[in-house]
Amino acid sequence: MAAEFIHKYIPGTIPATILAMHGTGGDENDLLGVARAVFPGAAVLSPRGKTNEHGAYRFFPRLAPGVFDEEEIALRTQELAEWLGWAAGEYGFDQTKLYALGYSNGANMAIATMLLYPGSIAGGVMLRPMPVIRPNPMPDLAGAPILIAAGEADPMVPVKSAHALAAMMAEAGAAVDFAVMESGHDLTPEDFSGAKRWFAALAG
Repeated sequence: MAAEFIHKYIPGTIPATILAMHGTGGDENDLLGVARAVFPGAAVLSPRGKTNEHGAYRFFPRLAPGVFDEEEIALRTQELAEWLGWAAGEYGFDQTKLYALGYSNGANMAIATMLLYPGSIAGGVMLRPMPVIRPNPMPDLAGAPILIAAGEADPMVPVKSAHALAAMMAEAGAAVDFAVMESGHDLTPEDFSGAKRWFAALAG
């Protein structure tokens, strides 16, 4: 079996699953309610990050704020990609309809996994992400739908950094929507209403 993640799974009533990816200091419970609210009927798979930074769970460590070890990211994304394959078999969901709802470190992890393991995650809503890895060569994400939501006054992820990430994902072939919220790094009701509209459009 793939490397295990502590997680929660909530079955759904439609053929789509949200992969809820918490931010630094969160856990598998953080985004459960949000995920169910923004994509009603979807199943929810919510893992806990496996690294620990001074008592705060993360999906991969950082060397300093905004500084990352790409080899460590490669290792952690491999673990997640393998585990998602296991979870799809265990819970019987369609991995081609697995969409991330990621915040901060969780969004960065989801995007890095999409870049390094195309097809492991179908797309999703990425809240306050930043570029953490640039594959060479770039993968073909084949139109994977992504919403990147930046914070206008985010002290951790300047808008220009989020915009650079959006450009990189578009270069890799993703279908990118980009939004700037009137907020900092924190999440607001505008983020959740925007995510709900995005998932509703995705469901058609």
